[in-house]
Amino acid sequence: LGIGFYNLDGASLVRTHHVELDVDGDLTEVPDLVGQKRPDLVLLNDDDLAYAKIRLDERSLQTAIDHLSKISDPLARSLVWGAAWDQTRDAEASASDYVDLVLRNIGSESESTTVRTTLAQLQLAANAYVAPEKREITRIKVADALWDLALEAPSGSDSQLQFVTAFAAAAATPSQWENVRALRDGETALEGLEIDTDLSWQLLVSLAAGAVIDVPDIERALAQDNTAKGGEFAAQARAALPTPEAKKAAWASLVERDDLPNTIVRFAAMGFVHPSGAALLPDFVEPYFAMLDTVWTSRTYKIAEYLITGLYPSVLASVELRDATRAWLDAHSDAPAALRRMVYENLAGVERALAVQERDAS
Repeated sequence: LGIGFYNLDGASLVRTHHVELDVDGDLTEVPDLVGQKRPDLVLLNDDDLAYAKIRLDERSLQTAIDHLSKISDPLARSLVWGAAWDQTRDAEASASDYVDLVLRNIGSESESTTVRTTLAQLQLAANAYVAPEKREITRIKVADALWDLALEAPSGSDSQLQFVTAFAAAAATPSQWENVRALRDGETALEGLEIDTDLSWQLLVSLAAGAVIDVPDIERALAQDNTAKGGEFAAQARAALPTPEAKKAAWASLVERDDLPNTIVRFAAMGFVHPSGAALLPDFVEPYFAMLDTVWTSRTYKIAEYLITGLYPSVLASVELRDATRAWLDAHSDAPAALRRMVYENLAGVERALAVQERDAS
């Protein structure tokens, strides 16, 4: 295992000391570090020599929040990104701190895969991991910051596209959705950014989630791109509309009918649980558990998987959802093992979210 000491040096966070050691047992003494000045950041598993789940001490985490982008080595940065996320999802660090870490540093990240993964984790942190009383303001903060990052990103870069799509997914206020609309309609242009068919659909899904458009608008877009992919995005947009009628229609199309192809089911389920419509989802908790047996026995395995995992309202991340999930498992001890596994995985996700929320609130 490598251990790296990183210290601020002007505009850089540089490695100033490094040791390697063998780990054997629960405790490994490191005499080579005795007498060394404590650095700004201690990075365990430096150089990624071992398969290890690592932690950042409190000072190192604060240094990462403030200065992660100043580490020039992309491998070291990725280790810090990973450690910070693991600490967050294990309720050992604040989700709000993770949000700050990402927003302050992701704009300088050069590794495309790291950007994509981190932005997905940012959305999960903002929508389910921060304490409930902070959630609305955090979602607004995240979307505003992502829009700023999109405006500042290099022209035509992969990061520019990723920030735009992440912003569209995170939009939570009328002014943010107005930026989405203006971008899709061409009133706002970002140099180097092409609004291709897929991006146009992603922006439209965001507008649907914000109730900026309605079903006729979606149908007009589908008429212009009446392809398999267009059908998937249209199904997602319809299901994302934040009205009781739209949610009921989406639910009926997925649960009460069985004629939709796999990909349409998957995309419609994604739209159904969009965070912007979270306030409508408690009404579907009881129907969700009521449909599990029927879906499992009447659909193909893949369709059942899409419905059981995709329609689970994990975005609620609430005690009520946890208790309802536990109650179903207790009452269905004889259910097929594969079905119970899916429900257990859903339960694990909401239990983790509740633990992280408690840590964030403290």
